[in-house]
Amino acid sequence: MNKFDTMGKDAMSRVEDIMNATRLNEFLHRKEEEEKKKTCILWVLAIIGAVAAVAAIAYGVYRFFTPDYLEDFEDDFDDDFDDDFFDDEDEKEEEVKED
Repeated sequence: MNKFDTMGKDAMSRVEDIMNATRLNEFLHRKEEEEKKKTCILWVLAIIGAVAAVAAIAYGVYRFFTPDYLEDFEDDFDDDFDDDFFDDEDEKEEEVKED
């Protein structure tokens, strides 16, 4: 019986080793799946960021090269208004000086 007892213990230790190896293998396989998910999400975010950067650069270039017509209009309007206003004051001052 002694021979069978040592064989049983040896067999049990081998079975335990195999069980531990499969548990380790399952654990590693789970980690690989999680890493694949993380890298997939990272790639998607990187692509979205690159597209946003290109769009921002294109918008900046567009704004730089497009003339601002409203600014020219405001300048002309302000100049005309200011000249008329000051001319009236100058005429009143001249009238007061002549009297």
